[in-house]
Amino acid sequence: MAKKKSDKSEGVDSIIVRSMSWVDDRSKVDKFFWGVVAVGILLTLLDLFYHKHVYFETENIFGFYSFYGFFMCAALVVAARAMRVVLMRSEDYYAPQDVEAEDHPEFDLDRKQADV
Repeated sequence: MAKKKSDKSEGVDSIIVRSMSWVDDRSKVDKFFWGVVAVGILLTLLDLFYHKHVYFETENIFGFYSFYGFFMCAALVVAARAMRVVLMRSEDYYAPQDVEAEDHPEFDLDRKQADV
């Protein structure tokens, strides 16, 4: 019979997995998304209540910084997808010179048997 780990001896991996488990619940993800949308709307509305000292007249447009930030973020995503097509390499691109491609003796591989 395997020993049960105590809470204090948990590995870092299990702590990270447990802290991110809220992502598996769709309702919590939806609440988080709508919370971010609400904060964004609130911050955009706050743009009405202060005076800006601008360099360019376009900065005086209501919500300029919110819309500019959103569109630039979207542009970065589109640019990253385009760059992926150009920069992507095959799975074995480094294989001939890679250390992992070398033959190792069986005793050096440190393989562990799965308990099934």
